[in-house]
Amino acid sequence: MEIISSPQVKHPDFLAGHGEMKERIRNFDWASTPLGSIDSWSPSLRTMVGILLSNRFPMLLWWGPSYISLYNDAYIPILGTKHPRALGQPVSICWNEIWHILQPLIDSPFKGGPSTWMEDIELEINRNGFFEETHFTIAYSPVPDETMHTRIGGVLATVNEITEKVIGERRVNILRKVAAHSTEAKTKEEACALAAEAIMKHQEDIPFAMFYLIDQDNQKANLAGTAGIKAGEQISPAVIELTDESSQLQYSNVMRTGRPELGIQLSGMSNPENLVCVIPIPSNKPHHYEGIIVLGVSPRLQFNESYISFFELLTTQVATAVANAGAFEEERKRSEALEQIDRAKTAFFSNISHEFRTPLTLMLGPLEELINEPHNNLSDGERQNITTAHRNAMRLLKLVNSLLDFSRIEAGRQQANFSLEDMATTTKNLA
Repeated sequence: MEIISSPQVKHPDFLAGHGEMKERIRNFDWASTPLGSIDSWSPSLRTMVGILLSNRFPMLLWWGPSYISLYNDAYIPILGTKHPRALGQPVSICWNEIWHILQPLIDSPFKGGPSTWMEDIELEINRNGFFEETHFTIAYSPVPDETMHTRIGGVLATVNEITEKVIGERRVNILRKVAAHSTEAKTKEEACALAAEAIMKHQEDIPFAMFYLIDQDNQKANLAGTAGIKAGEQISPAVIELTDESSQLQYSNVMRTGRPELGIQLSGMSNPENLVCVIPIPSNKPHHYEGIIVLGVSPRLQFNESYISFFELLTTQVATAVANAGAFEEERKRSEALEQIDRAKTAFFSNISHEFRTPLTLMLGPLEELINEPHNNLSDGERQNITTAHRNAMRLLKLVNSLLDFSRIEAGRQQANFSLEDMATTTKNLA
């Protein structure tokens, strides 16, 4: 509503100038409040209102025993939809949902006690149509007024909202935990399970979460991890059909477009005010997705760009963990295949060595008998040929034995015989 102030009216000096709250205070019917008309205000009240309105830091003044509210332009965003009706209201009405918390903090300086200072006070306020988690740094100080019998006219509140800072730091911590936990995963399923475990204790930002991994034919997805919700419930089945057009969570749209579905309102939930986001887990392959994450939105926080960015970063963390786990799985499969090949090779060498040794042994026996028999009437040429055959058969047997030793080493069945050696002589002979 636009406020029009007549230029012919002369305003008090402390209300002169432009500004929304100056206009509203000038045009407010203060006579209907315990403060009375502006003309009757005490010098102390006039001075504090002037200081309040000229300050660019969020400030408000609670005046008199009823704690009537006056505030400046910088405080308007904190009020949300409570503005402008909060002007001239007792704080017990304006902030009735947290009055039980504020009352002792205001009473203390107003009744002569110490000023109030809190660096981070968490308050659940209703300023945008729902009860919202907020955080503030506050300082409540008494305002002297000689016209009051208590010599204190009201309480000046300096307020700094730090909600975004506190929630931002909390979300960074969640992302750090997800990254730290999920990097230990050896499979894609384990990566999702560890990510779910990491966010299990952070329901203030993620009331519930479900992690699905898509099968190879891109028709179904299997539940791999949950947080804040039991597997097998109505919205968390063990298997989902990705082509089901009737699903509340619109999986088919996500798979078709590759874009997340944000802020879905579900029916049939225990907390129907919860919104849900369905986000695809990207893959390193083009036009392919590893899975889908379903994330619940806290009913106590505004679902804004910051919230969406947090979910996107979380999805990126999970996608990285799933990709790393997939690479580890592929490497493990390759290693197992190589080990299987090595085992087959070792078995082949062992078998072939035994097959070679049998005929060689049968050949060497008769050859040795012919060589060692002194009365076999062999000519020199025949004896030389037999000796050559025996020598080469022994050489071949040595190679076969070496092959058998190698296969035993590969199979882990080799038994070593250790003996004392002169390393200098051995090295010299080897050289």
